[in-house]
Amino acid sequence: MPSSENSLSTTTALLLLDVAGSPCALVRTSVREVLPLPDLHAPPATGGPLAGFLDLGGVPVPVVDLARLLGLPARDGAEADDPYRHLVLAADATAAFLVDRVEDLVVVPSTAIQTVAETRTLNGCVTAEITLGDRMVHVLDLARLLTAEERQRLDDLTRAAAGRLAAFGRIPA
Repeated sequence: MPSSENSLSTTTALLLLDVAGSPCALVRTSVREVLPLPDLHAPPATGGPLAGFLDLGGVPVPVVDLARLLGLPARDGAEADDPYRHLVLAADATAAFLVDRVEDLVVVPSTAIQTVAETRTLNGCVTAEITLGDRMVHVLDLARLLTAEERQRLDDLTRAAAGRLAAFGRIPA
């Protein structure tokens, strides 16, 4: 996971997300890229917020459904295979997060960012709040979305997926 994004400069570029109808944001530097939703490999042992694995150049990358992780109810009519959903790949490419939509990239002045005390959210995953129009947007820290135990379990599942993939060998180019 990327390092914590607590130090915000005079302006901060934020990626605005729709997560089950809840407006959220990520600091742009914590994200490597935004991908359209591909077919994910979901082994039978997966469950909970793990949506499956993305094959990134032969390396399995765990994909976490951000709405399920945050305990948000699915939006009415939301479909798991909605072609407009996105994956947000962490800057270090060790995980991706499934969101309903990446809506925009905005630059926000530091005066518009209100920091949130680490103790107010689980694992301190919400680091700030901003107001955009009439919406309150929670700024999430990718490095803090998963607890240490969740991260360990995800790492174990990822190693198992990589081992299973390796058992089939490489396909010659």
